[in-house]
Amino acid sequence: MLRIAVPNKGALSEGATDMLTEAGYRQRRSSRDLQSVDAANGVEFFYLRPGDIATYVASGDLDLGITGRDLAVNSGAEVDEVLALGFGRSTFRYAARPGEVDAVAGLDGKRIATSYPGVVRRDLEQHGVKTEIVKLAGAVENAIALGVADAIADVVETGTTLKQAGLAVFGDPIMHSEAVLVRKGGNPGNGATEQLLRRLRGVLVARSYVMLAYDVRAELLEAAVELTPGIESPTVSPLHREGWVAVQSMTERADLHRVMDALYELGARGILASNIDACRLLGPL
Repeated sequence: MLRIAVPNKGALSEGATDMLTEAGYRQRRSSRDLQSVDAANGVEFFYLRPGDIATYVASGDLDLGITGRDLAVNSGAEVDEVLALGFGRSTFRYAARPGEVDAVAGLDGKRIATSYPGVVRRDLEQHGVKTEIVKLAGAVENAIALGVADAIADVVETGTTLKQAGLAVFGDPIMHSEAVLVRKGGNPGNGATEQLLRRLRGVLVARSYVMLAYDVRAELLEAAVELTPGIESPTVSPLHREGWVAVQSMTERADLHRVMDALYELGARGILASNIDACRLLGPL
């Protein structure tokens, strides 16, 4: 039976539970449950602290885990990232008082406060910079004003909190994080793992694409297909009305309305978009 770690609370937990449910896996009935078994799919789920999941997977006690990329790196556990899951996104940046530090090289010999010392240490080693890392549990943006650090490294969304603290970001992002599926380093996986991956990839595609259907005159078909090429090729069927065809094609959700407008201007009619609940493709997009 495949043993998978899932975050027990927070945004990562909600995102992971939703995705696994969409992939056809039964989840726990109560947030107090520490584990659940989906016998029909041969999977047992363990609900753990997100920061501990990579450690359990690296030890081999669990086969796979869903956690944040930042948490996996911060743990120092030897795990491989198998699949990015598209939720729980965040960006890590350095910040300091304007004019005091404006490049990563300028951090050499200074103190950096962060809640993610493992993430920061890896980045500084890659830059060849030596610093003192001050680990804090939260409210990192106050560290400079309180004299604890010369710079900070933290999750930055809009930057509003940093501006309120009189700080400005500098340098390239330390990391773009999101929820990821991880397994023990060097573990090749098995058939059950591949089935899980197919299902999760199917969810990712279903979330990113819609099925677009429309009618168009036959002489305009090639121009319409340029707008809606589909994954491999669109499905084209003749209509009872002579000279017209019906087209179905998977189309990126983010580009949907632009494509619909272009099809209408071309002369297509009866343009309909439908959600995709699930899918299986031959390979990754």
